[in-house]
Amino acid sequence: MLLETVNKKDNKIKKDLWEYIKQWDTIIIHRHVRPDPDAIGSQCGLKELIRATFPDKDVYAVGTTVDDLEYLDQMDEVPEDIYEQALVIVTDTANIKRIDGEHYKMAKQWIKIDHHPLDDSYGEIEWVNTDASSCCEMIADMWLSYPDEIKMTAKAARLLYAGIVGDTNRFLYDATSPFTMQISAELMRFPFSHTEVNDKMNVIKPQAGKLMGYALDQFTVSEEGVGHIILTKTLLKSLGMDDSETHQVVPLLGKIEGVKVWAVFVEQSDSEFRCRLRSKGPVVNEIAQKHGGGGHPLASGTHAKDEEEIVQILKELTDQAKAY
Repeated sequence: MLLETVNKKDNKIKKDLWEYIKQWDTIIIHRHVRPDPDAIGSQCGLKELIRATFPDKDVYAVGTTVDDLEYLDQMDEVPEDIYEQALVIVTDTANIKRIDGEHYKMAKQWIKIDHHPLDDSYGEIEWVNTDASSCCEMIADMWLSYPDEIKMTAKAARLLYAGIVGDTNRFLYDATSPFTMQISAELMRFPFSHTEVNDKMNVIKPQAGKLMGYALDQFTVSEEGVGHIILTKTLLKSLGMDDSETHQVVPLLGKIEGVKVWAVFVEQSDSEFRCRLRSKGPVVNEIAQKHGGGGHPLASGTHAKDEEEIVQILKELTDQAKAY
């Protein structure tokens, strides 16, 4: 065990959090809506750690099922009345309005574990580490802080590794640190196939391939290096797709030479647009916050009520790109 792998900065909050978990017989773990591998990996990975360490506890992971992430894990069904005597833990969720599900409000106590900038404080214990590449990195760090007490399993290691790979885009993003790589190496010691995890993340459906082709054909890039594409609901319907399947388009525009920042706008059923903002340097989360969203400095999300607001967001991205 590499003791230098442990992030000592957060030792007190990790200890307090784990001691708090010990006190509860029933624990329900939530994450954000429209989950990604880090959301499900941190949620279900933590569930596996707690269950392996405390077999007598009732531990659940809840939320909407996403078809293309079912290879990671399945969600649990939990009756409402269970919440009345439960601890709720929310992973990878910066603000309350993005928590998937409503019943969490009925819980006795909450814990927040997150790596996004602090948008919204909630919970009796709040562990936020914006230096972490992912929420999965944080949970793996907690395990490494108490390796003789917290029991790791191959399933939990697979889930946490998948979340790290997902949120670092296979270790390509700036948030990838030597600490991230050490954590990943420790997880890879367990008997799961990291190649299979990566292969699953690489697989796309035929209609997704067509959408990616459309995006590469139709994107625009301004002189200032702002790239964008608008995906209409008519287009998605013609391909038999919905918004949850459009995330694979997002990294594409960043591969185009000359692009500094980019936005993918996806029209919703109510004719508003979901906006995914990404950057190679200029800060974009402040722009997202202006429009009711949030996220990381270089990767954020928000909404635009109409095309006029899209134009405004693109103007703000342009100003940020010019100033960079």
